[in-house]
Amino acid sequence: MSLTHVDAAGHARMVDVSGKDVTARSACATGRVLLAAAAVAALRDGTVPKGDALAVARIAGIAGAKRTPDLIPLCHPIGLHGVVVDLTVTEAGVDITATTRTADRTGVEMEALTAVSVAGLALIDMVKAIDPAAVITDVRVEWKEGGKTGRWTRPADPPSSQPAQTELARTELARTELARTELARTELAQ
Repeated sequence: MSLTHVDAAGHARMVDVSGKDVTARSACATGRVLLAAAAVAALRDGTVPKGDALAVARIAGIAGAKRTPDLIPLCHPIGLHGVVVDLTVTEAGVDITATTRTADRTGVEMEALTAVSVAGLALIDMVKAIDPAAVITDVRVEWKEGGKTGRWTRPADPPSSQPAQTELARTELARTELARTELARTELAQ
């Protein structure tokens, strides 16, 4: 197996895609931000002190997708023709889905992943006063299509690794860490 992003001397390089055909390409990525119940309630009630956290996260995700080659060193700058970022408030936090589209010589999965990640970061920035222990998790490509390889869809997770099943465990771990931090602060103050 040869490494496509490494030259003969072992140095990183950007792959030359100029010989590839321009085709319609799209990708979908998902992720979630695990939040405390107070942050979920504030999102649902529209009482986040900084304002409309979901709108800010949505716009940040779109902007992030457009800046992907500035953040990911070997990612090609492409003409990004469409970005949709959806955020859904759940009992455990916010689910994020980003779909990206282009007509270019390389795929848009990195743009979809970046959109999800940046939307998650912006959401945390908006709610950190309510929940400083918020966690971004499960960021992944769900499907991509176009180009020579056609469509790829993520295989179903085995039951033991289902995000929904591990979500509560991760939330509990984050809450435990927050409680330890608060206890340590209290002990230091005494």
